[in-house]
Amino acid sequence: MRTLAETLPKEELFHSGHPLCPGCPGGMMLRWITKTLGKNSICSMAATCMALPAMVYPHSLEIPCLYIAMAPSPAGITGVSAAIKILKRKGRIPADRKISVFALAGDGSAGDIGMASLSGAAERNDDGIFFCFDNEAYMNTGIQRSSSTPRFSWTTSTIKGKPEKKKDLPRIMAAHDIPYVATVSVAYPDDFVRKLEKARDMEPGFKYLHVHSPCPTGWRFPESKTIEIARLAVETGLWILYEVDHGSLKVNFRPEKRRPIEDYLRPQGRFRELSQKDIQSIQDRIDNRWRDMRN
Repeated sequence: MRTLAETLPKEELFHSGHPLCPGCPGGMMLRWITKTLGKNSICSMAATCMALPAMVYPHSLEIPCLYIAMAPSPAGITGVSAAIKILKRKGRIPADRKISVFALAGDGSAGDIGMASLSGAAERNDDGIFFCFDNEAYMNTGIQRSSSTPRFSWTTSTIKGKPEKKKDLPRIMAAHDIPYVATVSVAYPDDFVRKLEKARDMEPGFKYLHVHSPCPTGWRFPESKTIEIARLAVETGLWILYEVDHGSLKVNFRPEKRRPIEDYLRPQGRFRELSQKDIQSIQDRIDNRWRDMRN
């Protein structure tokens, strides 16, 4: 079996020198995205952590980027894809030229501030791929809670732990009946790239990829443990890798024996105040979710 390094193009469109934090998985994600989509791609970049490589000189990205406010990156997909259609119709761009339009936004941009823009682009089935880079808080502005922050998690705005549950944004997007929704993890690059290639090669329409992205800075774990934490999220069953292809759900990875959720929670400082009762409630929620997935 060929490795990911052997299957992806050798050309690098994302370079070192970017100002992302040490241990941030965003660099890997951007590298996989740009290698998979190639030079014929245009990015609508929300004002989040992931915008740093595009906005800080010298640029680390070798593709056109529309640097936009936190909320309207999905509207960037709408505008750019519409412009491409017009230019093709006028003969300014060859009609058969494939141009991939995608947007990058954090969980706060996607699920909170930009939810109306995201839902609107999905409802219109605008042509593009939307990535939600989910590090489970507003990390770029000071680690404030978002609707994607898990229950009981510390943030600078929930110092005693967030009382509300995490918003299930992938299922909300699947309810829009768009062509493709998928969850991915930075610990499983083969699954990530396969799903991205699938979204890229589909018929025109709106596709949504939700990336579980551990943040050493905000989650309070050593920067060398990013992939380990990401893998634990999947092995404990907290983060389920699945895809919804034209309404058909498929779970892509089922751990033979799920590890206890405590293995994932204890290494993270943001969960340091958890009681055994809190941990058990999280475990029960995971078990119930997997029962739902079997039905």
